[in-house]
Amino acid sequence: MPSGYPHPQATRRELFDRVCQGAPLIRTAREMGVSTTSAWVWWRDAGAMKLLMGRGERGLADPGDLERPGGRGHRLCFDERVEIMRGLDSGLSQAEIARQLDRDNSVISREISRNRNPDGDYHARMAHARARKNAKRPKGFKLDDPQLCAQITTWMDDGWSPKLIAEMLARDHRDDRLAQVSHETIYKCLYVQGRGQLRADLHKQLSTKRSTRKSRTGSPRGPGTFTGAFTISQRPAEVDDRAVPGHWEGDLILGGGCASAIGTLVERSTRFTILLHLPEDHTAEAVATAMIEAMSELPAHLRRTITWDRGSEMARWQDIALQLQAPVYFCDPHSPWQRGSNENTNRLLRFWFEKGTDLSGYTKADLKRVQDKLNTRPRPTLDFDTPAQRLAALLDQAA
Repeated sequence: MPSGYPHPQATRRELFDRVCQGAPLIRTAREMGVSTTSAWVWWRDAGAMKLLMGRGERGLADPGDLERPGGRGHRLCFDERVEIMRGLDSGLSQAEIARQLDRDNSVISREISRNRNPDGDYHARMAHARARKNAKRPKGFKLDDPQLCAQITTWMDDGWSPKLIAEMLARDHRDDRLAQVSHETIYKCLYVQGRGQLRADLHKQLSTKRSTRKSRTGSPRGPGTFTGAFTISQRPAEVDDRAVPGHWEGDLILGGGCASAIGTLVERSTRFTILLHLPEDHTAEAVATAMIEAMSELPAHLRRTITWDRGSEMARWQDIALQLQAPVYFCDPHSPWQRGSNENTNRLLRFWFEKGTDLSGYTKADLKRVQDKLNTRPRPTLDFDTPAQRLAALLDQAA
């Protein structure tokens, strides 16, 4: 090696830089006055990443995308890796480097741990290439884990959606990515045969009961009319922001041929659900009687308003409003989205009360069991509290 040549670490880094930029390893070593044996040993000790071999110019097979901008998501860009290398060379701590890059400490720690050379040196270009290689490497399918599959199966058998399951796993295992799984991965396992260890028939536990995904098309309904006293536009503004409890949305879940039904009421603030038992019919008289009986058990401050879809079952809305001292408001024609809390809840309830089935056979005890199941399920919209917990807190405050 010529006299006055830089320190061996600097020499190795220069050689690595040239090779990562496309220069042949052997020719570069000769130009730098480094023996070919030493060059191969250095490259091997640095991880022996794949080189392009053959005639003409050749170097590192895949140096990664050096132009991709940083600061987005969890992936670092090449410029950030250069700053990490310079920071380490200057003796900065990982925390100081993270502050300079406006990154979380864990991102910097993970980057150094995963992408430094096996000899311990962190080289920006080789780290960038190594990150690219690791990103392309096939990953093990998480739902091959029997314990994780058993937990997901238990929750789905209880009516939980893949989205809720994924969010609960992320909340309960914040520091263990291996114990987390996205809802898309669960759907992939349900809809792609032979993936993972979930039960083959588990897709039937989805609220849609579909074995394949269906595109959202559908067409809007035509206009209609309804003669009522109050419209949703007249409802108090406090109902919309959910800050004040006691505002309810309701509708019917209909059975096969619309011959049987179950009434549903959902409190907008807590998402607490009440199921109305309608064993014989769902006439206006039956619905009014069941609603007045169920809601009379609530304190006055928890029954401020009721919003319902336009239907003949609400013909006795004046009796309901008088008995409960809660005004009844009606949605615009064919606008069920205006009582979205109730619509979402009815979709969840279809896990137990499938479309096209006879609902008249369910007893009051059956409805209470389902009601309790739903009210004790964690809700992402409630920061994973349950509706029962939120309602109990309101009742405690009143007491």
